[in-house]
Amino acid sequence: MKKILVANRGEIALRVMRTARRMGIQLVAVYSEADRHAPHVRFADEAVCIGPAPSAQSYLLADKILDVARQTGADGIHPGYGFLSENAVFAQKVTDAGIAFIGPLPKSIEVMGNKLAAKEAAKRFEVPMVPGIEEAITDVEMAKEIGRRVGYPILIKASAGGGGKGMRLVEHEGELQEQMERAISEAVSAFGDGAVFIEKFVTSPRHVEVQVLGDTHGNVVYLFERECSVQRRHQKVVEEAPCAIVSPDMRRAMGEAAVRVAKACDYVGAGTVEFLVDADRNFYFLEMNTRLQVEHPVTEFITGLDLVEWQIRVARGEALDFKQEDLAIHGHAMELRVCAEDPLNNFLPSVGTLHRYRIPQGPGIRVDDGYTEGMEVPVFYDPLLAKLVVHGKTRAEAIQKMKEAIAAYEIEGVATTLPFGRFVMDHPAFVSADFDTNFIKNYYTPRCSCKGNKLRRP
Repeated sequence: MKKILVANRGEIALRVMRTARRMGIQLVAVYSEADRHAPHVRFADEAVCIGPAPSAQSYLLADKILDVARQTGADGIHPGYGFLSENAVFAQKVTDAGIAFIGPLPKSIEVMGNKLAAKEAAKRFEVPMVPGIEEAITDVEMAKEIGRRVGYPILIKASAGGGGKGMRLVEHEGELQEQMERAISEAVSAFGDGAVFIEKFVTSPRHVEVQVLGDTHGNVVYLFERECSVQRRHQKVVEEAPCAIVSPDMRRAMGEAAVRVAKACDYVGAGTVEFLVDADRNFYFLEMNTRLQVEHPVTEFITGLDLVEWQIRVARGEALDFKQEDLAIHGHAMELRVCAEDPLNNFLPSVGTLHRYRIPQGPGIRVDDGYTEGMEVPVFYDPLLAKLVVHGKTRAEAIQKMKEAIAAYEIEGVATTLPFGRFVMDHPAFVSADFDTNFIKNYYTPRCSCKGNKLRRP
């Protein structure tokens, strides 16, 4: 593989390119008119504009991207995450064109992209499941029957969903019809598919995921777990590895379950199996993400592996040169998603010009970003500016290093999640690792000008 087209933008495009260049691979960038001066465009050896700013007219144009790959002679396409990264049709078109898709097989994406199909595949391999129904429904009366059987609260979830879209929490039967109609409507709008299913809502859950890596020679390993419970609107804000509450026995059990899920769909490349963990440390299969995760750097810090490098090596047919017993956890890593969002206004997107942009530096500090000082933060895309990642010998050291890195990160012109990151690092519940996915709901009170674990507007 001598030339790779990176079918993405922002920090992930630049992050992929840096590894590929280190491997001696030439790079092709694609960009929208809004990203004409973006760092990933300047970093690449070649760059081609593929359309106007809206992603539907640029980064989601599979055929246009494929044409650029052919014209530039790219023999591999890396999709990053988001956009076309979990589009089985795109992956198949790339493969049919004789170009390496740097990701899983199209059939793996298709199976795991449908939550019901994924649950069925995982169930066959004896992976623990959340109680509920494993078939799509649209009938409210049937939903009521399921609710009575599994007990409230329940979750209505879009079968083709992700990112919290098409998901509704139902506390009691009286609100079921309204919430189900909303979930179906949102699922149709977001995914073009109104199929939903129902499962028991796990109270006080933690969101713990396991990184897996497979090759085309039948080898699959797990690269330990990540704690991702600090979320807003079902989307992660702070991640860490390893999870502070996972024992060695639980780690092995979760890892082996994740490997079984990967084998259930003949998975190759880097993927993530997500679990819910209840208050009694029971874990249940949630879904599989058939791509690189935003939070992959924390896994890279504790394992010493470059996941993008291994994605590329696997895509060109190489076998993993290590076994499960060769892997070990080294220290502790944390990541804060630095988003152009206002944590004092319900995390709403904040757009504008980066009048000042200075990143922290030093041992154990890593910043994956896609912006430079003076750039505009556009309204068209995900508000993620950067991933701030730190590594320490212990969890306490990682927390302290994150505090120092947040303090040294200078951003002016837009509101960001940096102050919220400091709030999390200071909070006793986070420091003691006694928290769950309700962290923001339980502890976060932005409307405050007092000191301590509160945010206040400057």
